[in-house]
Amino acid sequence: MLECPELGSHISIVTRQLQYNFIITIRNMESLLKPFIPKKASFGRHETFALRYSWLTKGFQAFDSNKAIFSSDESTIELGVGKNMVNAIKYWLRATTMLEDSADGLVATPIGKAIFSEDGWDPYLEDEATIWLIHWLLATNCELASAWYWFFNCFHKSEFTSEEASEALADFVRINLSAKHSERTVKQEIAIILRMYSPPRVNAKSQIEDGLDAPLTSLKLVMAVEGSNFYRSFASGQPNLPIGVIGYATNEIFNQRKTNMLPISELMYGQKHGVALGSVFRLTESALIAKLENLVKKYPAVLRIDETAGIHQLYRQDNSKSSLDFLSHHYQL
Repeated sequence: MLECPELGSHISIVTRQLQYNFIITIRNMESLLKPFIPKKASFGRHETFALRYSWLTKGFQAFDSNKAIFSSDESTIELGVGKNMVNAIKYWLRATTMLEDSADGLVATPIGKAIFSEDGWDPYLEDEATIWLIHWLLATNCELASAWYWFFNCFHKSEFTSEEASEALADFVRINLSAKHSERTVKQEIAIILRMYSPPRVNAKSQIEDGLDAPLTSLKLVMAVEGSNFYRSFASGQPNLPIGVIGYATNEIFNQRKTNMLPISELMYGQKHGVALGSVFRLTESALIAKLENLVKKYPAVLRIDETAGIHQLYRQDNSKSSLDFLSHHYQL
């Protein structure tokens, strides 16, 4: 039999390229979204400090320079805050998945590097898309930001008091979580959520100061009702929510579910204990459909909307695009 070394070499190169493409596809289909696990939930790890504007930038860049910063005696000097605030900064970086735990300890995630590196897309939160993105990452982290996950995915009262929301969260924890959690700590989470998302009432000076340093209040997803102790959090068109963030979030759900087909109703309302894109962003049904239609229009080779057996579905035709690609197109316009 005649041997052809050139052909064998060519086949080897093709095989390696196919293996490389397969690995890249698998990586592109990885998701930061974790499934809801009843024994994995956490409350009160923020030391009662709400997320502040500069903390993610300051904490990420300090970590980038010194991987041991959060356990270092120099952390309070480097970050310019007290020890409890150091712990809070570390918590918020993990809760927003800018940092994550690994076998080698705490590491920066690809999205953390993309946003908050010194040459990142938006390290100083100048683009509102980044605020929406931080909200999404926080509200879908059922393991480290359990109360935020519950509030934006499972709590559907559009008008409520802090006490009503606290009781509802405590009931959810008692019924759905297997580990024991302090009821007092659980209920206190609602106060932090309201402080982070609701612009402060005009008669509360300290809250106004906190509100000015709270990036998520700009999204107006929660509003205090003047002259009462009620809050409102209801669906709307969200015209300032960028398509790039919708693309990122949708692709993450595709990846988590390991599917290329999603009923639009599930994107709106989610599965039981799942992530509900429409609910997280407080979108009306018509607004969600409009956002998805614009997304399909922008990426016709990647996504399409079709009807199967009377059910409107979003199909992913090309799963080689990573979630970060959708964001990249937004930031690099």
